[in-house]
Amino acid sequence: MSDVRSERARYRRIMRFAMRHIALVWWFELLLPRIGLAGVAERGRSARLQRLARRFHALAIELGGLMIKVGQFMSSRLDVLPPEITRELEGLQDEAPAVPFPLIRELAERELGMPLERAFASLAEQPVAAASLGQAHRAGLSPLDTADTGLTDAVVKVQRPGIEAIVDVDLAALRRVAGWLSRVPVIANRVDMPALVEEFAETSLQEIDYLHEAANAERFAQAFADDLRVRVPEIVWERTTRRVLTLEDVSAIKINDLDGLRAAGIDPGEVASQFAAVMFDQVFTHGFFHADPHPGNLFVTPLMGGADASGPAGARWQLTFVDFGMMGEVPASTRAGLRRTLIAAAARDGKGLVAGMRELGALLPSAEEAALERAMARAFERFGGMGFAELRQVDERDFRAFAAEFGDVLRSMPFQLPEHFLLVIRAVSLTSGLCSSLDPDFNVWDSVEPYAAQLLREESGNVVIDIAQRAISTTSLIAHLPTRIDDVLTRIEEGRLAVAVPKVERKLARLERAARRVVSAILFSGLLVAGVLLLSWNPVLGIVLMAVSAVPLLHAVLAGVLGRRGPG
Repeated sequence: MSDVRSERARYRRIMRFAMRHIALVWWFELLLPRIGLAGVAERGRSARLQRLARRFHALAIELGGLMIKVGQFMSSRLDVLPPEITRELEGLQDEAPAVPFPLIRELAERELGMPLERAFASLAEQPVAAASLGQAHRAGLSPLDTADTGLTDAVVKVQRPGIEAIVDVDLAALRRVAGWLSRVPVIANRVDMPALVEEFAETSLQEIDYLHEAANAERFAQAFADDLRVRVPEIVWERTTRRVLTLEDVSAIKINDLDGLRAAGIDPGEVASQFAAVMFDQVFTHGFFHADPHPGNLFVTPLMGGADASGPAGARWQLTFVDFGMMGEVPASTRAGLRRTLIAAAARDGKGLVAGMRELGALLPSAEEAALERAMARAFERFGGMGFAELRQVDERDFRAFAAEFGDVLRSMPFQLPEHFLLVIRAVSLTSGLCSSLDPDFNVWDSVEPYAAQLLREESGNVVIDIAQRAISTTSLIAHLPTRIDDVLTRIEEGRLAVAVPKVERKLARLERAARRVVSAILFSGLLVAGVLLLSWNPVLGIVLMAVSAVPLLHAVLAGVLGRRGPG
């Protein structure tokens, strides 16, 4: 009964937080701009968003469970969330207080169907790591399992007791909030919130299924079976269930332990180069990749015997990956979309970029593709005509400014990246950051260029094929011209054709400001008269209405003054 009460309290806590901040967003982002006070809303917008993100950060740490994952998920949604929110949440770490060992023992014994003393030769009570969904303990395998697997040392991951119920509560709250937001046109036209939540739910439910993680580890190992640069822990299937995962203990030098690497005679710069190559092989060659390559999930394992070891010729170490709960997959359609987008970017072709985005499934139905094409052309104009070699010479500050500008373009458009593509961005971003910490001179372009060139070769082949493709494209344009003309005529008939004429737009803007002032004046008069009439019957309500009438009055006066000063 107490668990049910706790779950209800958790649900109410999440919903109260959501309702409060949705109301604030509605007031500042929707209502104030509607009555002509967009400037007022805009002035404190950055600080307001930062406060919202900080409050969610604190809530996530306090509640744990799926809320920390929600924060991490939000920090990667650069396509739909402003940088004030994503920056504040990107440092959210998945750490939680350890569950008392008796509770871990109880769950593990129930799952394995036997006492821990029979399942393992030993199991450390102190966890190696504790996170929001589960925690890990070092163990020694029983003689029987050692004979079967050839392993002696293992790590046992055990799900946090009651986490499935907490995940269900959190997802129910998120779905409810998404339903509310989907009824707000200004949000629904830009972001498919229910779809976003379902993508997150699917990933989260997979992450608490340790059988799924074990299968991921085996698939990853199979992909790199012939690649001696990479090591993957073996799964002890006899001691693995949906809530308990037992795998080989592969602990070694943490990839970001620079002193440890140098003490072992390993050059961190070489580690950076090899790690980047392995990660991009996963994304571009295998299409199945580790989507959470942070330092806690990566080790550098020295090989005994140097050049004679079972590693690459002359190599003395391997990269060891752990934790396969968050994996990404690049479907064939996404590879085609990536290829098309990359070619369009190389050609600075705005129309081709939009076509590639459509193929990636990144455009919502409400997208105005003509406006998006123009926006993309402007975003890429700064680096137009540059090859990869030239891009490497561009000042990092220019790239940062470009990224901010490009992010603004994306967030202003009805643009929403699919979850699998966001995982690609997350993996590449973490890879770049980790490599830069290992080698300050690391340049991600050096690692990306071979794969980009390969994609371009696969798509365009040679000059003859490229010319043929352009000819086909031109023929297709001519063939579809009657349909496009008919579409334009239909838009004119339905009044949906948007034509940009600066002088007309300025006149319309003045008329719109005047209309808003009239509305504000009428609203002021109505509230003032109502307040006076109610004063004798209900003094409190009358005074409130008279006080509130000052807001539309202020807008009517200020809008007139500012309008005369503004451009005409």
